[in-house]
Amino acid sequence: MVATNTTRATLPPDAAGPRAGHPGRRGLSPQAEGMLALLVTVSIWAAFALSARALSGSSLLPADAALLRFGVPLVVLLPALWRRRRAIAAVRPGPAVKIVCGAGVPFFLAAMHGGALTSAAFVGSIVPGMVPLFVSAIMIRRGHGAPRGTQAAGLALIAVGVAALVWRYVVPVDTDVLAGAGTLLVASGLWALYTVGLREVDLDPIGSIGLLCLPSFAVIGALVLTGVLPTGMAHAAGSDIALFLVVQGLGVGLCAGLLYAFAIRRLGAERSAVVGSLSPVAVVLLAVPLLGETPTLAVLVGVPLITAGVVLANRRPRPEVPADA
Repeated sequence: MVATNTTRATLPPDAAGPRAGHPGRRGLSPQAEGMLALLVTVSIWAAFALSARALSGSSLLPADAALLRFGVPLVVLLPALWRRRRAIAAVRPGPAVKIVCGAGVPFFLAAMHGGALTSAAFVGSIVPGMVPLFVSAIMIRRGHGAPRGTQAAGLALIAVGVAALVWRYVVPVDTDVLAGAGTLLVASGLWALYTVGLREVDLDPIGSIGLLCLPSFAVIGALVLTGVLPTGMAHAAGSDIALFLVVQGLGVGLCAGLLYAFAIRRLGAERSAVVGSLSPVAVVLLAVPLLGETPTLAVLVGVPLITAGVVLANRRPRPEVPADA
């Protein structure tokens, strides 16, 4: 189920509050730390959605953005990754494939291509917004049972919201937008795999970034060197390189990777999917001044539905209290 079957890690006695013998020591609870990490991740993901749309109008190509996305974290974290090399190499193939495919080159290229064919609102709504639905499907496949109540209603709202986004492009048919929306759905499904895969590995956030970026950078580098993917880095404008270095490399690749992996450990895979409930709204609001996009009626209807759906899909029922309590 989306929210009720999350496995909670056993915390040390002092993790939820002040240590015994130190009554004056206060700090955030693990849940509060996880939610704070998610809020910052929302801002970075909004920037990712905007950059996915802006890439089509820049002097960089998708392969160039991917090199920055996966290469910058490796350079910054190289000493720390070297110390974790044995732990990274010991990860089981199954979870490793989920992480590398779910947030690596396949996801990145799908998101960039889908953004080029649609709008920032589509990227910011479909990619994170559909994650709870895909995560729920994975959990059902694992035998966790189908969602019920508000969770089922939330998943239904997400599906209706996505349908509202693309409906106006069905009649008459706009093949580019529909193809872009389909590609973004693929990207969202891949990200759901990444979300679940993070929960299955015994790595800290830095190790998780290394597990993702090392093979991803190697793959994108090989595709560029062999000419499978073209590159325009040598002739790109310095401002474009700087923008994507900050947003994709430092923001999405480093900061969001650390924070999202941290949130997964604090809140679990299903609850961490709630980040999508705020990301679409932030993207729509920022796309107006930054990209000059005007929200259409479909966006004004679809985005609130997706947002409400994600909130409901991640809502946890209150525990029942015995009558004699």
